[in-house]
Amino acid sequence: GALLVSERIDREELCGTLSPCSLSFEIVVENPLELYSGTVEIQDINDNDPVFPSSQARLEISESVAAGARFPLESAQDPDVGINSLQTYQLSANPHFALDVQTRVDGSKYAELVLEKELDREEQRELHLVLTALDGGSPPRSAHVQIHIDVVDANDNAPVFNQSTYKASVRENTPSGTLVARISAYDLDEGPNGDIVYSFSSHTPAKVRELFALDSATGELRIKGQLDYEETKLYEIYLQAKDRGAVPGVAHCKVLVEVVDVNDNTPEVTVTSVYSPVPEDAAPGTVVALLSVTDLDSHDNGLILVQVSDVNDNVPKSSQDSYDVYVPENNLPGIPILNVSATDPDLGRNAHLSYTILQADPVVGHLFSINRENGTLYLLTSLDHEDQVEFRMMVQIQDGGSLPLSTNVSVSVFVTDLNDNAPTVLYPHPNTTATYTDVVAPGTPAGHMVTKVVAVDADAGYNAWISYTLLQATDPSLFSVGLHSGEIFTARQLREDDAPQHTLVILLKDHGEPVLSASATVSISVAEMVKEVLTDLTDVAPANDPRRHVTFYLILAVILVSAAFFITMLSLGIFKCYKWRQSKELFNSSRSTLYRTPGPFHHIDAVRGGFTPPNFYHQVYLTTDSRQSDLLCKKPFTSSPLGSRQSTIRNGEPGLYHQIVGTASRLPTPAE
Repeated sequence: GALLVSERIDREELCGTLSPCSLSFEIVVENPLELYSGTVEIQDINDNDPVFPSSQARLEISESVAAGARFPLESAQDPDVGINSLQTYQLSANPHFALDVQTRVDGSKYAELVLEKELDREEQRELHLVLTALDGGSPPRSAHVQIHIDVVDANDNAPVFNQSTYKASVRENTPSGTLVARISAYDLDEGPNGDIVYSFSSHTPAKVRELFALDSATGELRIKGQLDYEETKLYEIYLQAKDRGAVPGVAHCKVLVEVVDVNDNTPEVTVTSVYSPVPEDAAPGTVVALLSVTDLDSHDNGLILVQVSDVNDNVPKSSQDSYDVYVPENNLPGIPILNVSATDPDLGRNAHLSYTILQADPVVGHLFSINRENGTLYLLTSLDHEDQVEFRMMVQIQDGGSLPLSTNVSVSVFVTDLNDNAPTVLYPHPNTTATYTDVVAPGTPAGHMVTKVVAVDADAGYNAWISYTLLQATDPSLFSVGLHSGEIFTARQLREDDAPQHTLVILLKDHGEPVLSASATVSISVAEMVKEVLTDLTDVAPANDPRRHVTFYLILAVILVSAAFFITMLSLGIFKCYKWRQSKELFNSSRSTLYRTPGPFHHIDAVRGGFTPPNFYHQVYLTTDSRQSDLLCKKPFTSSPLGSRQSTIRNGEPGLYHQIVGTASRLPTPAE
């Protein structure tokens, strides 16, 4: 079971810059069968020196550059990782420059020269510095580069980028030549000093230069090589803009390019045979082979998908358990009034829903229809609020599974009222030949109610609220009408010189929109006696109204029912009083004499009727005929003069057994 190294291991050759560097393997153990996965991590040692791209570097810096200006230097590369990789830079001592060591996103280091003291070409035309790169090994390994700085006359305006950092995202399979980003800088100088040339910064790694190309004139950064997400996920590219002056001005910017993973790696299936050949009598469940699947892609691109088939295990669920719909009456037939919505988390036919109306009321089936596919409820005919105000139905929502599941939703449709009925006059009746004349005596004071206009409106609510106004009158100053009651009053006291006959036209209006109205004509006679009125109306034959006795019959029926109820209650009270007095007399007579003559009240009847007082107890054996029985009276539980006596009278076989409670202080006589 020992794991041995078969050849020399070079971590940099196996993994490059990836850390940690690991090799995976699987071990199969038989008897019993077990599978183990293992990983060997290759640890780095400090066996590589940092290396600069070249042994010398030359910079041209104008003497007009102000203190604080920064100049990137070429970076050294160290293939080791971790603490053994490049850790820092050191600069030889000098009066003008300091070294600023920065860290990239991937953890690598790079150095920049920072001008601390302005240069003077007349004082010193060139400078020689030494840049040292150190790793973190023990002892540390190092590399050196000679930096030669030429101090030139000033080009007093350097290029300026419109932003210091650019960001872009590209897919790893992006073809060569695709535009990644476009950088832009400007220079206020004119002529060659204002012409800008774009290039990679001196410390840009060679790998980046192989993958990306920069147009020196336009600043367009394009794909040059083949990107690989599994190798590098983010590139940090440093670019510069330099003018064409004798002493060129330089500006720097950074472009962050994020590589987006694509599913460009097929899963790799590894089959490990553990039992071959397989005998024909192998038991079910015997392991034949082990399979492992790997995919180098990331996130969802690296999953292995297993399809799960759907089972119809979810009942359709409506967004509401019940719906209330309000529809104005006199609607257009065929309009949609409601959409019943439901969801089913199942898939395919198991989630296909159909909608039907359960026909509990046949009227609903003639008035309403529902679309089976989308649950839209339609109204087939025009509704009338005065005919029916509310309709109730049950909508069934069913899925399309082989064993369908369903749910029911209640729907209530309320018909709202419209003002489509004018007021109807009940009194005086407008459609009869009879003339209704009301009589008022001369001298009647103001405020006396003469008659009343009675009307109804078949509509509801505000649409049925009727107002009454006096539209026309023989004498407008004599009568007034209640706005909401329809009662006609005298507006002033009647005088002898007032006209004997008055005709009033009352206008009735509802409060709907639009307003509907009707009118009623009322005739009023001013006379002392009804005889005078009849003399004036002898030429008018009264019409027989079959409804004029309805009120009389109703009042008579109420009186008769009340009288019958009163007589019944009185008789019941007398009967109860009579029964109570009989029981009281029986109780008094039993205390005054030992024997008494039989009367209409029998002891057994008293027991059955509940009138026997509850302070005495007997056991009585009776036949089905309570008046001819064998009576066995046992000793009472309370004290009595005859408490020790027991007598038996036999006239027949014992029948029923009763327990009797009584107040008598003696035993019943044979006659009783």
